[in-house]
Amino acid sequence: MEEAKQPIPGLRRQGSRLLWRASKAAIAKGYPVKSANLTALAGDERLLRERCAKLQREMLEWITGVKRSIIEFDGTFRSVFDLYETDPQSPFHRLKPGTKHPYKTYMRMMRAHIGHCHIDQTDGRDVRDWFKEWTKPEKEGDPRTIAKANMALAVLKSSLQFAIECRKPGCVEFRACIPKNLEKPKARRFAIPAGQVAKARAAAHEQQQPGAALAYALQFEGTLRQWDVIGQWVDMSDPRPSAIHHNGKKWFGPTWNDVDDNLILRWKPTKTEESSGEEIVIDLRACPMVMEELELTLAAGKPLSGPLVVDRRTGQPFLSQPFETIWRKAATAAGISKKVWNRDLRKSGSTEARRSGASVDDLQKLMGHVEGSKVTQDVYDLADLEAHRRIAASRVAFRKTTEK
Repeated sequence: MEEAKQPIPGLRRQGSRLLWRASKAAIAKGYPVKSANLTALAGDERLLRERCAKLQREMLEWITGVKRSIIEFDGTFRSVFDLYETDPQSPFHRLKPGTKHPYKTYMRMMRAHIGHCHIDQTDGRDVRDWFKEWTKPEKEGDPRTIAKANMALAVLKSSLQFAIECRKPGCVEFRACIPKNLEKPKARRFAIPAGQVAKARAAAHEQQQPGAALAYALQFEGTLRQWDVIGQWVDMSDPRPSAIHHNGKKWFGPTWNDVDDNLILRWKPTKTEESSGEEIVIDLRACPMVMEELELTLAAGKPLSGPLVVDRRTGQPFLSQPFETIWRKAATAAGISKKVWNRDLRKSGSTEARRSGASVDDLQKLMGHVEGSKVTQDVYDLADLEAHRRIAASRVAFRKTTEK
């Protein structure tokens, strides 16, 4: 009587494919290798058993803490994303929190859509098909999501680049196949005037959110990015020190310690802190909207201390989603189009500055852009402050002429 063959641990058949799958317990604990496509070994049971045994052993070692950076590259896009997301030397770990979160979201989307595809069996035509699929809106009748498709493509390219650095087969050839003429999103050109910003601030106060109103004023009159006003919450694993912790997160952002006794705000934008190091300098006294909000804060008996902007409900800096929700309600109440995002306030501020006659050089300094010439930081500091004061005076005068 022929002896029954022992089952191969972890091996599953899915149609014509042979897959090794990690246990539910390992996946629940975060094991990065969910599955491995072993169809190519279907004709060699010995090799198939050896590969499955190796995968099982690595999984059990990972669970017990012996080895926690195992990536089984099986030639699929899923293994490309796993490598990029989990390898200790991957540039993914150096991304800023505001960038890392969407990267994770897009990798999760692509794992579900193209994760099973083999790199050496795909080409540029497949990319065009994927791109077309990624542009489809969730609701029929909504505009195509071209920006989403381009972001997914950017994450795919970043993942492939690291796989190329790791000399993973097929990645160089596939990277060269990605079409260069795929549709790009149109640049956002939404900008609102000072009057609508004032209405949005008033609507924020109606929601009992003075912090949001102050944020709108700073974004508009200081031409600041949203995260350079409300800050960012990051994982506790971030090596930078922070005194503000909440729900397993720590916060980084502008505080009243960044404002001196003359109400001069000095802040290094998140976009430049690790590149040019360029600092923005803003005289808050030259910003009528900001001063109005500060007067209301002081009148309410609240000290100017701690984070620059806080959520009144929690007493902590804003989380991104609640801040966006408050903006949407305030914007709707102010009659602002749904197409205008909160981050468009920075663009609105720079648009008003240019319409008021502000010079490009002054605007460049105000928005924290890098200049070509090299001068000392002290000269930069004074030049930036004077540039802001000139722009602020020009904008105030411009508003008076348009409000008549």
